[in-house]
Amino acid sequence: MRLLVTGGAGYIGAVLVPALLDAGHMVTVIDNFRYGQASLLPIAHREHLRIVRGDARDEALMRRELKDIDAILPLAALTGAPVCDKFPDEARLVNLEAVKLILALRRPEQKVIFPTTNSGYGIGENDKQCTEETPLRPVSLYGRLKVEAEQAVLRSGNAMTLRLATVFGVSPRMRLDLLVNDFAYRALREGFLVLFEPHFRRNYIHVRDVARAFLHCLAHFEMLKGEAYNVGLSSANLSKRQLAEEIKKQAPSLVIIDAPVGFDPDKRDYIVSNEKFEKTGFQAQVTLKEGIAELIRGYAALPSDPFRNQ
Repeated sequence: MRLLVTGGAGYIGAVLVPALLDAGHMVTVIDNFRYGQASLLPIAHREHLRIVRGDARDEALMRRELKDIDAILPLAALTGAPVCDKFPDEARLVNLEAVKLILALRRPEQKVIFPTTNSGYGIGENDKQCTEETPLRPVSLYGRLKVEAEQAVLRSGNAMTLRLATVFGVSPRMRLDLLVNDFAYRALREGFLVLFEPHFRRNYIHVRDVARAFLHCLAHFEMLKGEAYNVGLSSANLSKRQLAEEIKKQAPSLVIIDAPVGFDPDKRDYIVSNEKFEKTGFQAQVTLKEGIAELIRGYAALPSDPFRNQ
């Protein structure tokens, strides 16, 4: 299959694109390399890979690159609440308008698999799991833009969306601003964690399992299309305090401090059901324990922390 991946040099894309090539697909990546990353260099020798330095907001470029494509995976985004709050106009253009541009330019038979976020659930209801039927109540600009983009994608037809849990794990385009990655880094380098609102809960998924989720969708697209799916590790619906304790099991010297005052600027607090996607035959494979061990090994090789997303 001929695939177009926007933002393919990013945190998820740098893991997903090699997996797509390994599965026999022909992949065109469009990325503006905003962060100066060289994440695709290790696979530049792959003959079924094309790398286009460009911007997903460029209509002429997108019109040209969409011509011979079977399926589109729009990963390009300003990812996370802090960076969207810092650059709100750019966030709207990249996270929403660029997606609408793809929908306007593509042919009806061209498939779209769009990764959004389960942060659209915002604040959950006590201990009730959020399903795909739960009302979306995003609490950040990032969440609102992703929700609006998802609605546009699903209305367009021949498309599906993946509401990803908070992603973790090592990628060639590493990020330290994701919660598991951040906590593990602080445990290794600083030896302590200060937790604001430690009872806030999230769901998590390893970046390699995200890549596997896309492959699952490509293989079963006709069965899955037209729907949104929560994609996460069902054993990892955890509070921030529980996450810190999981990291402490592998970094025993870690000191965990619950802050008596202050607040978390990211107000998300929910648990998520991934049952709908799991019933289609997908199961996340990388456990939180395995991901934390991987992060600790990887961070030992880092000279500093250049991998922020802001």
